[in-house]
Amino acid sequence: MRDAPAAAHTEERIGIIAGSGQFPFLVARGAAERGLGVVICGIAGNADPALAALAEDFVMLPVGQLNKLIKFFRSRQVVRLCMAGAVNKVRALSLRPDFRVAGLIVRLAGKGDDALLRAVADILQDEGFSVVRPDALVPELRCSPGVLGKIQPDAYTRKDMEFGIAVAGQIGALDIGQCVAVRRGIVVAVEAVEGTDAALIRGGELGGAGCTAVKVLKPGQDKRMDLPSVGAGTLEVMARYSYACLAFEARGTLFFDREAALAGADAARIAVVAF
Repeated sequence: MRDAPAAAHTEERIGIIAGSGQFPFLVARGAAERGLGVVICGIAGNADPALAALAEDFVMLPVGQLNKLIKFFRSRQVVRLCMAGAVNKVRALSLRPDFRVAGLIVRLAGKGDDALLRAVADILQDEGFSVVRPDALVPELRCSPGVLGKIQPDAYTRKDMEFGIAVAGQIGALDIGQCVAVRRGIVVAVEAVEGTDAALIRGGELGGAGCTAVKVLKPGQDKRMDLPSVGAGTLEVMARYSYACLAFEARGTLFFDREAALAGADAARIAVVAF
């Protein structure tokens, strides 16, 4: 933890609970561009310590230390909070929660990680914080519906896309994951705790060339946290396994590095569709 530089002080602050990836950096910069002070709590083992350079104040806490997180933001007069970035779910299985999070885990056993995140957000609301959508600070990451690149999906691919949307909605309703890979009407991979890229690799290895990947919001998912995301890295994995299409939910999915991602998709003959 470090003292805030006096020049960065502002009357209105936003607190960022930061996981991994570029999203926390983009949210922090978006907040600063809007004249907001930025206070960041990084999740240890996930967040990049370089985030400290973008914050008035910064602390790194282990996942599950909710009371310390609340105390940190409250002591910095933060009222609005957002969650940005991924948290490795495999590492989270070995967390050492404080008594508050431990109680949630017991109470919500069997209900999935989305229910746990929603309960944490509700506790933060009850503690007087306003939990807001992080993408409100980076609206350029949202997409309008349509085919985004130069490659149009063929009839077989469109059927797989429609089938994948239905299947992804079902696994999302069970709070299993957000992504499926299908080929010719057969599910070849379902995302669970391993994450999207690992599921895509498994789908490519099992299904071969021509698979379609579909990523959706879970039904009833709280849009304040854990929004689906795709980007250049996603398309790089798909190109390696000769996927035919990436389809995702428009306006509900974050699209990172869009220009580079679409250039790669066009070169690999992958259709990219926001539905």
